[in-house]
Amino acid sequence: MGALVLSGISTIRAIRWARQRYRSLPWTSVGRIEIKRALESCVPNKARIDWAELERQGFFGHELGEELQVLVGNDLARRKREGIRCRVQSRELERGMLMRVLPGLYCASPALAAMQYARGKSFAEVFMLVTEFLGTYTLPAEATWDIEWGEVWPERLRRELREADHARPVRPVEQEHSVCMPATTIQELRRVSRLSRGSKDVTFQMVVNFAMPGAASPAEAIMAGQLGLPQRHGGFGCRLLPKGGMKLNHRIDFDTQATNMASGVPYAVCDAYIPAAKTDVEYSGVGREAENAHIHDEGRSNGLRGMGVRVIVINKGQMRDLGALEAMVRSIYRSAGRRFQRQTQEQGARQAKLLDGLRRSVGLPPA
Repeated sequence: MGALVLSGISTIRAIRWARQRYRSLPWTSVGRIEIKRALESCVPNKARIDWAELERQGFFGHELGEELQVLVGNDLARRKREGIRCRVQSRELERGMLMRVLPGLYCASPALAAMQYARGKSFAEVFMLVTEFLGTYTLPAEATWDIEWGEVWPERLRRELREADHARPVRPVEQEHSVCMPATTIQELRRVSRLSRGSKDVTFQMVVNFAMPGAASPAEAIMAGQLGLPQRHGGFGCRLLPKGGMKLNHRIDFDTQATNMASGVPYAVCDAYIPAAKTDVEYSGVGREAENAHIHDEGRSNGLRGMGVRVIVINKGQMRDLGALEAMVRSIYRSAGRRFQRQTQEQGARQAKLLDGLRRSVGLPPA
């Protein structure tokens, strides 16, 4: 009995499905020998595929137009069947780059799936997927193919609920995510990126160079991309500032004075901390208006002031206002002893393109 090795979007969907349910991936990383055997025996036969099991494991969702993406070891194993796309893995994979889901069922590791996804995608799309895999959140598995097709998520779900005359509210996509453990690491992404030096993987390799672990939500990931990425990609370049650039969900422990100023709060976790500017940039989204959160935020802000750290708050509307963001960035650069200067006259268009790309990559409409 041959193996089935899944890759690309099919694996990304299952990674989200597993992170939603288990908070971490329950699959087993396998070594080179088992990887080689799995790829050599993977000759996809549509009639023999257990589609119900793939659905139970999150790889398949019966979406209209959805295809199963399969990894095979050579051209002879490639099959042309409706609903199945085969990709040939010509270079030998290293330990951990395939994972065993069940006996006979394998998939690409998150890092390898990200590299496979990156081929033919924009910088913004790849950045957001890598940031999600490095972060402590996951998008819904059900959003995967809608986002791939450029749909606004969960607009399709809203339409279906309206048509079914259901009254259940659907939250905005900025908050439509689940808390989980990171799916991969910077080190693993770099290890996978060394598999290829061809032009088809240049976007993935560039994203890995600027990747930032620790994002806790899609909105934080958008903020990190827009503020942090280099100007040539449409960002404001805070990732390139000295002393580590920008650190997501960075913990600052308070000294005694700062703890007292914070009414006993011993530390603060910053959405985006910029060490060179001693600045904490916070995203204020849905759910931060509760009274207890307001009191806690006041305490943590006082504690940060006691540590010499200033706080800049960006709300949902400002994250769509490039003029407001640039004013904040200029202030951050000044605090870092640097001067922010646009590289080209077309920089505004680049910034708008990046922002729309980052938003589209999590199913949001253009800014």
